[in-house]
Amino acid sequence: MNTHDTSLMEKNQLKNPPRILIVDDEEAARYGMNRALGTNGYQLAEASSVPDARSRIEVFQPDLILLDVNLPGESGLDFLLELRKEKRPPLVVMITAYGSERTAVEAIKAGAHDYLSKPFEIDELRLVVKNALETIQLRRENQQLLRQIEKEKSARGSLLGESKAMERLRAVIEKVAETDATVLVRGESGTGKELVAREIHERGASRRSGNFVALNCAALPSELIESELFGHEKGAFTGAATRRRGKFEQADGGTLFLDEIGDMSVSVQAKLLRALEERSIERLGGSESIPVDVRIISATHRALEHEIAENRFRADLFYRLRVVTIEAPALRERREDIPLLAEAFVASAAARYNLPLRKIAPSALRAFVEYDWPGNVRELRNSIERAMVLAENEEITLRDVPEEITHKSDKRATQSVRTTEPDSPATPTLDVPFTEDFRQDRREFERRYIARCLDDAGGNVTRAASVLGMHRQSLQHKLRELGLARRYISLDAQEKSDI
Repeated sequence: MNTHDTSLMEKNQLKNPPRILIVDDEEAARYGMNRALGTNGYQLAEASSVPDARSRIEVFQPDLILLDVNLPGESGLDFLLELRKEKRPPLVVMITAYGSERTAVEAIKAGAHDYLSKPFEIDELRLVVKNALETIQLRRENQQLLRQIEKEKSARGSLLGESKAMERLRAVIEKVAETDATVLVRGESGTGKELVAREIHERGASRRSGNFVALNCAALPSELIESELFGHEKGAFTGAATRRRGKFEQADGGTLFLDEIGDMSVSVQAKLLRALEERSIERLGGSESIPVDVRIISATHRALEHEIAENRFRADLFYRLRVVTIEAPALRERREDIPLLAEAFVASAAARYNLPLRKIAPSALRAFVEYDWPGNVRELRNSIERAMVLAENEEITLRDVPEEITHKSDKRATQSVRTTEPDSPATPTLDVPFTEDFRQDRREFERRYIARCLDDAGGNVTRAASVLGMHRQSLQHKLRELGLARRYISLDAQEKSDI
């Protein structure tokens, strides 16, 4: 956190001092923590047991709870699990007895923010509390960002963009939304075809009060799609222990979105066509005709005309589905929207992953705009989230962007963006191969980065924690989480006991 952010947080604390509840059955321990924290301008309250803490929470509504594990009657761990079920639970720092690291790990897994082992130093207590309160402040700011994003979405719709291509798309959606015509949304993967379908549903006065039900036809084997669409009766097939309503019935009065319709088997296509024409369905294993009032919106990235020529798609169903055809533009066809989308994804990632809000450096933004984005908006979102996690400073720079994006395609130029930018940093030594799994990328980067810091520190956990700006116990927990504890256990006796 920079100096400006810190001063801003301190000003907010003066207006609304953080509320901290100390829960410990030892009066001397409560007195010591109260005295250590009382000079920081916090509002403090005490409780000596879990029942006492419950009554205090109702009135005091703490932001942070310092919770002892060993309490009379009910344990602190059980109370932690109880707190985690609240809609907006306070942040909890567990206080454990000396040598009970296993209990501390259990507390972290159960949702505690951090832990302190008795006896602890006053400075250690103050540091843990300061870090916890910074996390609380960050969460509040991110929640505010999320509310702002949702407000903007409701005002302009979920389809972000001010390009002519998006203006045309929204104009078509406005016309189509007030009708019950079936719609075929075409476009490359990642262009937001489901967002188009949802926008049509939300803007249609006659349908928006009903359900929007989506089915990805490519995600299920053909033998299951029929059951998903039409439902089944008890005993219709092996494993059908109860009656089940299908997507058609779930979407009655609303919209049924069939994504990747081109992957649907020909046999199911015939039954779908019949349901559309008769406006009724029969569950598998049943004989009752069930009327349904459903609007169908389908989507595909395939050329259905080619599928028809290859006898993989029924021509009559194609004509029935494409009463209105909407083209979702590729991202490279609306490059002027990339800065707006990137800004929205940065704010969304900050709120979702509790990260500081970062700016995008001009050189990185230029690389985003010049890249052709074969994965379209989905790829842009994933790349922004990855960059938000890897960025070490307040800006997202070329260092944080996957290499395939920092280079122009062969069609646009033969020289990489990285070499033409005067402020371009060198290729990072900790580059993590880009995958479609954001969480895996993040975990791999953390693993490599922390391992390098520990190697530089000679394997000393305390020294590495200082370099990383982490609490030593937090780094110990992170080592266990990343599977690095065994690798860095061969130090002096003190470090061995720590890990």
